Amino acid sequence: MSHILNAIAHAIRDLLRFNIIWIMMWPVLLASTLWIFIGWFFWDTFSEVVFLGFDELGIKEWLASQAPGWLAYSIQWLIHIIFFIPLVIITTLLITAIFSMPALINHVAKRHYPTLKRESGGTVTGSLVNAFYAVFMYILIWIITLPLWAFGAAGLIVPFIAAAFLNQQLFRYDALSEHANHGEIKQLLSSSRFSLWNLGLLTGFLQYIPVVNFFAPVLTALAFIHYELARLEKTRAQTVMKIADDDGSD
Repeated sequence: MSHILNAIAHAIRDLLRFNIIWIMMWPVLLASTLWIFIGWFFWDTFSEVVFLGFDELGIKEWLASQAPGWLAYSIQWLIHIIFFIPLVIITTLLITAIFSMPALINHVAKRHYPTLKRESGGTVTGSLVNAFYAVFMYILIWIITLPLWAFGAAGLIVPFIAAAFLNQQLFRYDALSEHANHGEIKQLLSSSRFSLWNLGLLTGFLQYIPVVNFFAPVLTALAFIHYELARLEKTRAQTVMKIADDDGSD
């Protein structure tokens, strides 16, 4: 657990550096602009879907006859926002994972792991496949677990489970892709899965805290880079020591 907390602490310190600010801002601005445009273009269609949902739940008639008009539109706006924020977060995470990771990896490696050799075991294709698989499974988790919302508190667990999966699946591969070779990537990703989920869960909590969620995508990426590069550095050091011991015993 200490390695996870150290990774998050280093990520927070890096986040405060000036050269990270633009890397942090542009994915959020792009994702927000994209979904504002889509929301504006499909506003009427989405509103019709919302009111059809009201009808299926049996509250449309009540809203029309009992509640003031502003209440129905306020609920409609709230539903728009509830959908808008997660869509922006998911899109920002995806943009960060695909386009911002190289710059973030260079920053972390240069400052904290300058002697760590780059083996370039990852590929662009691997990163893209991994990213879209993560988003697909994230959406699938939401769809499968929708019935849990009927059980109140049980439904509150779903966003955090989904966020934990998305974060660890999106960033663990890319964090290693430039420095680890293929064998090291396979070894590190197959080990400490519980710790990766814990890191994904802790960073996932940040996505649901107002204002903090603005920084969450880049903070998450930095945390996974620190965590994985530290593991890679430790693994290589242990390998060198083992080789030295074997040579000494001979």
